[in-house]
Amino acid sequence: MSDAVQNKPKLLIVEDDYENQKFLQIFLKRKFDLEICDSAETFYEKLDQHKFDIILMDISLRGKKDGLQLTREIREMEEYKNLPVVGLSAHAFQRDKDNAYKAGVDVFLTKPVQNDVLMDTLVRTLEEKSGIKA
Repeated sequence: MSDAVQNKPKLLIVEDDYENQKFLQIFLKRKFDLEICDSAETFYEKLDQHKFDIILMDISLRGKKDGLQLTREIREMEEYKNLPVVGLSAHAFQRDKDNAYKAGVDVFLTKPVQNDVLMDTLVRTLEEKSGIKA
């Protein structure tokens, strides 16, 4: 592994759509060291295996737990309660935004999101919440 990869902030992408995963991976790997998961089960496996600097959380996950539930759960954990979380959802109603903020996301974006807006939001949120530069 090159030094450049080791110096990138570690981003966990929580996204259950394969096409979205591939796009996000191609686009975000320029500034982040990436891990991707698609469910609550794989989410907790990734948290056990790696230390992340920021999470991009899809709100609408298939399975037993959605992104709101996962965000609420990590906000209750001492180790992760201050970890920056950017919520991403195709649901654009005000109540969806309110529910995401109540669950503990730091920033809420709606799909489709422009590439530069997503990158800028992740970089800015990471820097503001943890002082890490991407």
